[in-house]
Amino acid sequence: MLLLGAGESGKSTVFKQMRLLYGAERTDEDLRMYGVVVRSNTIVAIRKLCSLLRNLELEEELEREEEGVKEAYDDLMAYLVDKTAFRTAAQDDPAVVARRKKDWVGQSPRAGLAANEDADHFLAHHELIHKVWKSNIMRRVWLKRSMVNCVDAHVDFLNDIPRIASADYKPTTQDVLISRVRTTQVVMEKYRIKDSDYELYDVGGQRSDRRKWIDCFDDITAVIFVAALSEYDQTLAEAKRSNRMIEALELFRSVCNNRAFKETSVLLFLNKRDIFAEKIMYSDIADQKPFHDYTGPTQNFEKGVLYFIKKFKSCLMDDELNDTFIHVTCATDTSNMSFVLDSAASIIKAQNLKKSGFLGMD
Repeated sequence: MLLLGAGESGKSTVFKQMRLLYGAERTDEDLRMYGVVVRSNTIVAIRKLCSLLRNLELEEELEREEEGVKEAYDDLMAYLVDKTAFRTAAQDDPAVVARRKKDWVGQSPRAGLAANEDADHFLAHHELIHKVWKSNIMRRVWLKRSMVNCVDAHVDFLNDIPRIASADYKPTTQDVLISRVRTTQVVMEKYRIKDSDYELYDVGGQRSDRRKWIDCFDDITAVIFVAALSEYDQTLAEAKRSNRMIEALELFRSVCNNRAFKETSVLLFLNKRDIFAEKIMYSDIADQKPFHDYTGPTQNFEKGVLYFIKKFKSCLMDDELNDTFIHVTCATDTSNMSFVLDSAASIIKAQNLKKSGFLGMD
């Protein structure tokens, strides 16, 4: 099975769910790496949100927040965004060094230099981050997060800073699932599902990574294409003028109509349904220029999902996408993904038997 889709669609979360459901448990080394990543993800989120607050020209409103919020924001801007604060680097800060010695997560070479540096910034500034995040103005900024492509699920990290900052912090399964590590290489793992063996391949979804996809096209039994429903009002990280949903539709069109997949089952996972349900309450589908033809009611989950299903179905030139091959998913919900992945495995197995002549024979 090959996992395909645009960057940040949730492919790697599906991949992590497969390991959680059918693979080996995470080692402490794995969890320490994810601990660094979680702390780094939190720094990336607050850096983007503080920059957005400034760009929205809301800094004056910080004066009306409770005591210390404006000062905390100014410090975060100086250390994390403008980098105008000249003091000991976070990784060499005596307080951080002393803290790291008793910290369960510590550092992880597997996480990379940038992630470890951001994790150190988190330890140095977590109290400031917590104070700014709890402010009223930051909650308003959060509703505009699509302007800076802030990862939606990382609100959980921002809401749980004291736990993540504690010396005995050990990432939970949910932390691992929603953490964000960009996939740049082809990753493969083997699983046994319902008495059948599967190889699952995860590849990078951003434009610069897609040239590597061709190496995975041989002997593929099924493609699981993952698209994020919630990204209808967002642009690509690598191309700010390109709508993410349009990119997903064009990519799906090219995959489905690729001769390499002519005899391959293609399953569509419309992911991030939970975030989509939240977002349509304040971001109208029809207000987005590429989707001005949406005529359904606003704030309606079912109509919105059906609209995008039709968009994906229209991408096929020679065939129809069977409704049983389409799943509306929340990749961070293990119970949902258990049902979806079991169903997907059954569909793939049935399709293979059919193509081999063992199913549907008189």
